[in-house]
Amino acid sequence: MSAPFLAGVAAGYGIAVPVGAIGVLIAGLSARTSLRVGAAAGLGAATADGIYAAVAVVGGAAVAGLIAPVATPLRWVAAAVLLGLAAVTARGAFKKPGAAARSARPATALRAYAGILALTLLNPATVIYFGALVLGRGGAGGGVWFVAGAFLASASWQLLIAGGGSLIGRLLTGDRGRMLTALASSAMIAIMAVKLL
Repeated sequence: MSAPFLAGVAAGYGIAVPVGAIGVLIAGLSARTSLRVGAAAGLGAATADGIYAAVAVVGGAAVAGLIAPVATPLRWVAAAVLLGLAAVTARGAFKKPGAAARSARPATALRAYAGILALTLLNPATVIYFGALVLGRGGAGGGVWFVAGAFLASASWQLLIAGGGSLIGRLLTGDRGRMLTALASSAMIAIMAVKLL
């Protein structure tokens, strides 16, 4: 149990720690809304990592081989979605707080979870990453313990990002701070989207 679990923990941190567009999105969402919404978004990303870890354990090379031919179109879709999110976030930076609240649907924990889960699932590199790890271990994926370790490690990191975003959000609650963080967040998301291409 312990060796597969620890391998899963290492794999989970390995995929979650490099802060990419999803991490920036989680931190920004948490800063603009609440820790509850940001944490739900983080758990959406961790759920996707857990799903892909399970897929890799069950399917390994076969799944990675199936995804490889469509990896480029999936990256394009992910980049388009991220650029759309960056534009919406930037546009929201220039709205008055009351106007933004009236024109947008309120961010709920369920919407944040589902949205980040879907967006993270668009990243084919994650299943390829886990598949390579499983294959590198001679196909001994560790089953449920590997998946549990990967999920828990990813969840702990995503929750740390959400907490950091919430803390920063509390420090920058004025109109100017909200505008600056929204613009910075949208710029970083757009850069990450372009890097996918």
